[in-house]
Amino acid sequence: MQEPPPYAPPGVGGAPPPAAMVSKVDMTISCEGLRDADVFSKSDPICVLYSLDGNRRREIGRTERIDDNLNPKFQKQITIDYHFEEVQRLAFYLFDIDDKDNDVSKADFLGKCECTLGQIVSSTNFKRPLDYQGRNYGSISIQAQEQGGMQKSVKLTLKGVKLDKKDWFGKSDPFLEFHRQLLDGSYALAHRTEFIKNTLNPRWKPMKINTRRLCDNNPDTVIRVECFDWNSNGSHDLIGEFYTTLAELEQSSAGKTFACVHPKKKSKRGYRHSGEIVIEQITVSREYSFLEYIQGGCELNFVVGIDFTGSNGDPRDPSSLHYLGGSSPNQYTQAITAVGNVIQDYDSDQMYPAFGFGARLPPTWQVSHQFSLNGNPQDPNCQGIPGILGAYHQCINSVQLYGPTNASPIIGNVAKMAREALHQQQAKDYYILLLITDGILTDMDQTIHMIIEASELPMSIIIIGVGNADFDDMERLDGDDEVLSIGTRKAKRDIVQFVPFRDFKNVPPQKLASAVLEELPDQLASYYNALRFSPIHETHP
Repeated sequence: MQEPPPYAPPGVGGAPPPAAMVSKVDMTISCEGLRDADVFSKSDPICVLYSLDGNRRREIGRTERIDDNLNPKFQKQITIDYHFEEVQRLAFYLFDIDDKDNDVSKADFLGKCECTLGQIVSSTNFKRPLDYQGRNYGSISIQAQEQGGMQKSVKLTLKGVKLDKKDWFGKSDPFLEFHRQLLDGSYALAHRTEFIKNTLNPRWKPMKINTRRLCDNNPDTVIRVECFDWNSNGSHDLIGEFYTTLAELEQSSAGKTFACVHPKKKSKRGYRHSGEIVIEQITVSREYSFLEYIQGGCELNFVVGIDFTGSNGDPRDPSSLHYLGGSSPNQYTQAITAVGNVIQDYDSDQMYPAFGFGARLPPTWQVSHQFSLNGNPQDPNCQGIPGILGAYHQCINSVQLYGPTNASPIIGNVAKMAREALHQQQAKDYYILLLITDGILTDMDQTIHMIIEASELPMSIIIIGVGNADFDDMERLDGDDEVLSIGTRKAKRDIVQFVPFRDFKNVPPQKLASAVLEELPDQLASYYNALRFSPIHETHP
């Protein structure tokens, strides 16, 4: 069995990926103790939400105006798209509106609150003071609720029976595509199976599809299932199709059969179908989202591992990857900042263990494959992202870069932390290891063993390759294309995301963060859902 390339009509080099699913968040806003800007009555407040990009401000939405009230509870919610992998900076402005057109340019300013969307969604009760001309005046409270209602997952095992033969010198190489119908009547790809070589009676691997992607959580949304014969040139031949809904699937059981009909053949006399697709197994179960786990009390625990091997170059030399005297931060600093700025909103104490590997340490100058950046073996925690960077900058001047490049000890240490978290039998602590290295790992086999072991634990690993080394072997660790394995051992799931920093040298740092963090929400949610762990505190039924 192999994964097919993206479906494309004849002559087209590729097809777009499945339509991205964006979480939408509704925010309910209330305020207390607002400044009274009116002389003969109280203020008539309105809240306007802006997104911030540098010095630019763009309005996202606004509440209704409430007359004569210094403690407003706004009924109108403001909806915003939520992207975990981005730092979404927001500003809530309160105005006293006396103009019937709600023109804020003519209104009195009452106060503002600047924060990130991550801070709001990770807090059970987000409350902050309002800033009025440099001093606190009143407060704002914001409750965030993810749209979409209850999500489910559909676990399916399907087989084909007597499918049409499409190949001249063989049978067919069938695979399936599931598409959800959009509001305009078009269809978006939701899932694609592997193709199976040379058979008219395929049995596809068990699949799991989130109902948000499959049908936007609407049980009556039309789902089109197409069966294709795979061709290496991308011009896959349609065998047939059928239509269903989530409501129908939920009522189905093993043995349910769908006729696979080719739309261009169904009008022909005597034509019945081009084979059948049969359900062998099906279960539909409750599926919690990433945001439900976060709002339910799950925290992200950020851990950093930095490569201090000699191949980085003498830190005093401007060509060194650890050089600190340049006009811009080095690649290690940029990587820590880009990723850390996103994750810090999801860790309440903001105490982060930070380690180095591959250096000789004073006073014995023995090589260490795991040491605390802050010099304290008993407590490797650093306060916030500035604390990690401060410890790193101090450490680089006190150790001797050496080798080899062994990452397995740090991975094993974080796996130990994650295993202790798993013993709680709760969706409470999920670990994220950011590993930054300038070359191929010397202990690749041991690292693979550690990653396979860690794939059963609440943790994910981000590896960023700095410098100009050939990182082809590192791509093996990223299980996007095939499950990571060594010998007879296989990873339970993909927990590694690898990117070379050079691909992001000339773009804003948030692009790097997006690339390495985009898979993390699904990794966390799918892990806890597989264990049937519900959020510690469910925010809604």
